[in-house]
Amino acid sequence: MTQIALIFGSLFGLTAVIFGAFGAHLLKKKLTSDQLQSFETGVKYQMYHGILLLVLGFNLKTSTAFDNSMMYAFIIGTFLFSFSIYGLVISSANHKKLKFLGPITPLGGLFLVVGWALLIWKFFFPY
Repeated sequence: MTQIALIFGSLFGLTAVIFGAFGAHLLKKKLTSDQLQSFETGVKYQMYHGILLLVLGFNLKTSTAFDNSMMYAFIIGTFLFSFSIYGLVISSANHKKLKFLGPITPLGGLFLVVGWALLIWKFFFPY
C-alpha cells in the first residue's frame, strides 16, 4: 500500500502543478474571479493531499487494513474533491455546467475528513 500512496502522491503533485499553471495562464482570461478561486482551491487541496500521501508512504512501516483504509480515503477523497471542482469550473466557463458533479465535491470532502480522522485515531491508538 505504501507504493500506491507514493504513486498517487506523486501523480497528485505532478497534476496539481500542471493544473495550477493551466489555471493561472490559460483559464485566467476565461474564468471569473470566483471560478478561478474555486479552481485554485481544487489545486491546493490536491497538492496538500499529494504531499501528505508522500509523507505517509515514506513513513508508514506497516500495511494494515487500517492504514490501507486511511490511504484510500485520502486518494479517493482527493480525486473526487479536486477533480469535481475542475469539472464544475471548466464546464461552467463553457456555459455547459455539469450539475451532476455538484454533489461529488462534498462527498470527496467527506472522504478527506475520514482520512484525517483515521490519521488522528492512529496517533492516539498506535498498534
